[in-house]
Amino acid sequence: MVSRKHIGYAMSCRVWHNFHLRGTNSWQSTVCAALSAAGVTTYPLSDSGRGPGLLFFDEVTPALCQCTQELSESGRERVLAVALGQQPTNSGIWSLMEAGASDVLTWDDSTRFTQDLALRLERWQTVNRVLESSLVTRNLVGQSPAWRDVLRQVVEVAHVTDAPIYLTGESGTGKELMARLIHSLDCRPRKRDLVVLDCTTVVPSLAGSEFFGHEKGAFTGAFQAREGAFAMADGGTLFLDEVGELPLELQAQLLRVVQEKIYKRVGGNSWLKTEFRLVSATNRSLVEEVGCGKFRSDLYYRIAGWSFRLPPLRERLEDILPLARHFMADLAPDGASPELDPPVAEFLLQRRYPGNVRDLRQLMVRIMARHVGSGPVTVGDIPDEERPRCGFTSFNWCDPHFEEAIRNALVFGVGLKEIGRSAEDTAVRIAVGAEAGNLQRAAKRLGVTDRALQLRRAGRQNGSGTMAESSPPSA
Repeated sequence: MVSRKHIGYAMSCRVWHNFHLRGTNSWQSTVCAALSAAGVTTYPLSDSGRGPGLLFFDEVTPALCQCTQELSESGRERVLAVALGQQPTNSGIWSLMEAGASDVLTWDDSTRFTQDLALRLERWQTVNRVLESSLVTRNLVGQSPAWRDVLRQVVEVAHVTDAPIYLTGESGTGKELMARLIHSLDCRPRKRDLVVLDCTTVVPSLAGSEFFGHEKGAFTGAFQAREGAFAMADGGTLFLDEVGELPLELQAQLLRVVQEKIYKRVGGNSWLKTEFRLVSATNRSLVEEVGCGKFRSDLYYRIAGWSFRLPPLRERLEDILPLARHFMADLAPDGASPELDPPVAEFLLQRRYPGNVRDLRQLMVRIMARHVGSGPVTVGDIPDEERPRCGFTSFNWCDPHFEEAIRNALVFGVGLKEIGRSAEDTAVRIAVGAEAGNLQRAAKRLGVTDRALQLRRAGRQNGSGTMAESSPPSA
């Protein structure tokens, strides 16, 4: 029978650990000593706290995958799974990754291995600090797994590399906001400005001047020399919005400057140097555009050093109400977000947003223009043209995906009691995460009392002890 020993550690922020070992406590003391030598302090697990962590195990089992899912909050938080002893099979590794692990390694008690673990955790902690900073939380609101996952990746790439980044996503998903975040996180010394160029507004006959600048007298009307986008972005970041709109002939002209960072002004003979970080964005699929000959493959691979897809709002439903409250707080004269009556909240969750976050913000602008007083937002504040017709029905949350999960559980012999417990655990985890750990709001969302939620979480802690909150870092 597999016994579970639980140990955590803290460097400078919250971290989780879990031992899932067979046999004695010898591995526990060995691992703790090695981690301590690498500057990692161990501490017991509890049922609170969020952050990156380590999960030690001796074999991959369904219970271990469930534990990984709980610790990582289904991939919301980073968990590094470390095998003690024999390396797991390929299928076992992929099972842990699917359950939410960020990576799977096999323990090596060398100093180098533990130092590498410490460095990786330090990197994750740095990324988490940025994710929790006001720079992100005030501008890129959302805690859904889909949104947090892409944010985490963008933050890491922006912070530790200077590679070109390509952002794709539907209109209104926040591509320009993400570009501004990338520029803010750029660590280059003496960094200069972010230059934004909307490629849909570039007139073909003047495109060369827009990008490269021109010399005095280069063409009719060129009464003085002008700097283009590449010169203005020198030392900073160039954001090419809707880069898929560039005509093919201009794409060919951009190849050299994107790769070699040298260019000539229109009408000039001298090569000029520029050094900028390139961020490109489009609501099209450039891979498809390359396939049908509308976008050059060589330019695509130059601008897409890293590629990120920003999810549409329909893929991050749990962010709709937090975003609505954020917009209301911005629009309210006193900066306080009013409450939402339940029918209004239900309306917001069910409404379609073809314009994504931008569409939601415009709706909240219209709602707040009608709202008066300090009371909650009611259905009367919803503009007439937005109100659902008489055929409006409540959302059927029990969709085919939920039914498929239940069917799979029954196929694998999972009983009704375990299915119910798993559904409840998942609901609690999602509610607490969506409310940023506020148990009072999470209990209200779950339809239970604060006391009932606290007792349930305490019971889970005593029964499995799968979550932890760090102790203060040691001196």
